[in-house]
Amino acid sequence: MYYIIICAILFISYGSCSPENDEGVKYADKCEVCKILAIELENRLDETGKTNEVIETGYSVDDIKPKKRREYKKSELRLLESLDGICEKILEYNIHKERTDSSRFAKGMSQTFKTLHGLVEKGVKVDLGIPHELWDKPSVEITNMKSKCESVLEDHESDIEDWYFNHQSEVPLKKYLCQDRALKNNNAACLYESHPNENKKGETHNNEKDEL
Repeated sequence: MYYIIICAILFISYGSCSPENDEGVKYADKCEVCKILAIELENRLDETGKTNEVIETGYSVDDIKPKKRREYKKSELRLLESLDGICEKILEYNIHKERTDSSRFAKGMSQTFKTLHGLVEKGVKVDLGIPHELWDKPSVEITNMKSKCESVLEDHESDIEDWYFNHQSEVPLKKYLCQDRALKNNNAACLYESHPNENKKGETHNNEKDEL
């Protein structure tokens, strides 16, 4: 009886009761990858922008010439520190296969695995074909998304830098980077789907959906 329950759960979420069956694997498309990158970078910039620290830049051999003073939150250093390891943040995500839009990639345990963990805690034997201690490791969809994130970051580093110094107060990163550049002439509909990890404070920009 328990096997039937577990099998039904897995069929609904994965399309199969077999862990070897790849039918349930749906990798992130470029829109989803760029959206998550934009969300993570803007969230990190929100955190690093809370300081009023002033930093000194420049170098002088005799230290007589005054160094330039600049607000940290407007500095290149802040951008570099915010970009450092940004795609690693994707490894904190899980695949929520009970969802069908871009929110299927989100932090927190999926409803499916909450149910399965609950069964294990009740003493039910659940066999997914992998050791229990590996259940919460990043899935193939997540590691694939991380790799794609690194590619988008490499291809559009100069665009991110331009947005940071010249446009971040005017337009959200997901529009500037994703819709207008990385996804130009491609489907960008996922950018306007609600996402649980998105900081709504950033919606002070004009967020009306542009013509796609």
